[in-house]
Amino acid sequence: MNRRHFLRNSAALLGLGAVEFLPWQAVSAFARELEDFVRGPAVKDHPLRQISKHVWMIHSPDAFPTPENQGMMCNITFINTAKGLVVVDSGASVQIGEMAIRQIKKQFKKPVVAIINTHYHGDHWLGNDAFATAYPGLPIYSHAGTIKEIAGMQGNMWRTLMEQWTNQATLGTRVVPPNTAVDPGQALKFGDVTLRLHHDGTAHTPYDICVEVVEDKLTCVGDVAMDRRIANMDDGSYVGTLKAYAAMEKTGSTLWLPGHGEPSGQVLQWNRELFEGIYRPCEQAIKDGLGLAEAKAQVLKDSRVASRAKDTKGFDSNIGKYVSLAYLEAEAAGF
Repeated sequence: MNRRHFLRNSAALLGLGAVEFLPWQAVSAFARELEDFVRGPAVKDHPLRQISKHVWMIHSPDAFPTPENQGMMCNITFINTAKGLVVVDSGASVQIGEMAIRQIKKQFKKPVVAIINTHYHGDHWLGNDAFATAYPGLPIYSHAGTIKEIAGMQGNMWRTLMEQWTNQATLGTRVVPPNTAVDPGQALKFGDVTLRLHHDGTAHTPYDICVEVVEDKLTCVGDVAMDRRIANMDDGSYVGTLKAYAAMEKTGSTLWLPGHGEPSGQVLQWNRELFEGIYRPCEQAIKDGLGLAEAKAQVLKDSRVASRAKDTKGFDSNIGKYVSLAYLEAEAAGF
């Protein structure tokens, strides 16, 4: 029996023994409190490296959460300003957040002064717990829709999913939602650094925020674009993503830092061509009256997709689903 089941069963037995005194809701709360005392193991240190004048990152080499990587699958970015450090996406657990704090304390003698969560998928914000504990009162910025989603169903769902995917290595992580909503185009000034926040409609999710570091001509794109990984499009839009790329290219940035993979000046182009190669054949299949199977065959033959298949993490296991999502989006657009 694993630790989580043991704790739940223990709480259930306590509830049975005190049934006349405690309602079931109290027993459930007690079970959750017990779980909070049991924590997954610490995450090994991952190196901090400089990307531009003001931007540093902890790169995550893995694309998906596993028991072995303990959920370490998302890049964590730090913007070094005269006022302190700003974190863009805090990682997938309290343990990952604590590891990130250890790393920045080795390099910097200044506090974290803000977090920006790019969207509501848990690998990007569950680390808020560690930073909120280490730096009480920390402002955590995001789109208002992201705040609502994390404070609602998405928060506990992602906490539970991450525990399951990592064999409970992330156990002990609390849901700490963002607390400060931002507007599209809003600029946050931290001394010598200006961060402009971009939202161009539904892309990877309905509420993505991309963070432009104006002085460095660098934009943190979250999961709107990835490096050699197909983005999860269950909550997103291919057309909306392509629109977001066009808007971001007008910012003047020349370096794109994704939530997954390596930063480079080619990240948007790589993703655009991949997404065009998935969506446009589906769009044409709808016009030609072809079914999903025929659309998938056309996608796999598209040179933009075929040239990226070998180097794209999760390609074989995900391409069928993502073609299906593109087909459904193109079909809906045709009505």
